Amino acid sequence: MNRSIINGVKIVKLNQINHPKGKILHMIKKTSPEFKKFGECYMSEINPGCIKAWKLHLKQTQNISVPIGEIKVVLFDSRVKSSTYNILDKFSLGRPDKYHRLTIPPGIIYGFKCVSKESAIILNITDFQHDLNESQTLALDDSKVPFNWKSI
Repeated sequence: MNRSIINGVKIVKLNQINHPKGKILHMIKKTSPEFKKFGECYMSEINPGCIKAWKLHLKQTQNISVPIGEIKVVLFDSRVKSSTYNILDKFSLGRPDKYHRLTIPPGIIYGFKCVSKESAIILNITDFQHDLNESQTLALDDSKVPFNWKSI
């Protein structure tokens, strides 16, 4: 898995280097094509069965990986001028088998559901610091996104 059906979204398999004391998990380098500039890095925990949705960034690019647990990701292209406008895409991220970096460009509405038995940790490295005026949070049942979380 290294592509999404949504224009501009990238999914890149990440290296997990075996070490006798625990694996080394790569995420992103400044030489990675998806890396623009550093804004901030944070982790978000999501409990089993919980949903964190919907988020829309107007300027900020997300670079997400899941080093602990597993999540289902749902993306919806809300960019009117995009060739994939109104397209929905969904997939899994997490370890051990789905350790990938997901790059979400501005204009994509996204959400997560934890599907592992343990809480999942989402690592996000962005190209801008958090700005309340730059993002929007939509209700879980917002009609703008044609998706029912009960299907996961």
